[in-house]
Amino acid sequence: MQDYTDALALLRASRANILKQFTPLSSEQVNQIPSGLNNNIIWNAGHVVATMELLIYALSGLKTPSDKEFIDRFRKGSKPEGIVSEADRQLIAERLISSVDQLEEDLATLDFSNFKAYPTSYGITLSSVGDAIAFNNMHEAMHLGTMIVLRKFVD
Repeated sequence: MQDYTDALALLRASRANILKQFTPLSSEQVNQIPSGLNNNIIWNAGHVVATMELLIYALSGLKTPSDKEFIDRFRKGSKPEGIVSEADRQLIAERLISSVDQLEEDLATLDFSNFKAYPTSYGITLSSVGDAIAFNNMHEAMHLGTMIVLRKFVD
């Protein structure tokens, strides 16, 4: 079995930083879409959870831990549709942390060997769950950067 300790530590650090971007903000601030842009802070937070599950679980032929409604609401190609409620905001905050713990457990117990190769829009093809985890960490860092910029518009 491959050791994902370092990659999971990086994912946990990214998730903690993402959480710090929206926790102190009001509902109005996290839901605000600045003029000329097409998403907001809370959408980016939900998007990283949904994308991780699609890249790692779905491409391995496994059921995503989050339900279809959540995945569809935040997947690639989606955009904010209305206000994210406080309950959904709390769910996203919880999933940012718990999904990493769940992934760590699942990597030790589930079979990810049926990974289906996936050509990303970034120009690389993911060929294994290890590739997906590494790519996901880069993807999350990009969205953390987006959230940092979005905060400048809503603070």
